Amino acid sequence: MNPLALVKLKPLLKKFKESHPKFLMFVRKALKETDEGSIVEVKIKTSEGKEYFTNIKVSADDMELVNEMRNFLHS
Repeated sequence: MNPLALVKLKPLLKKFKESHPKFLMFVRKALKETDEGSIVEVKIKTSEGKEYFTNIKVSADDMELVNEMRNFLHS
């Protein structure tokens, strides 16, 4: 990943946290409980009513990313 992209991302993430504190509290709580075999579902409904949905079953390989996300969101 480009280090400059991370520099640009930091203030955007800060603004997102301020705008949506309940969402990030939810993600932190959910990540604490996520383990191998958990199902992660994402649904997006556009302002026009279109819906997009997907899910994944968390694998042992995915747990490294889950752990890094836990560390990132708790820092």
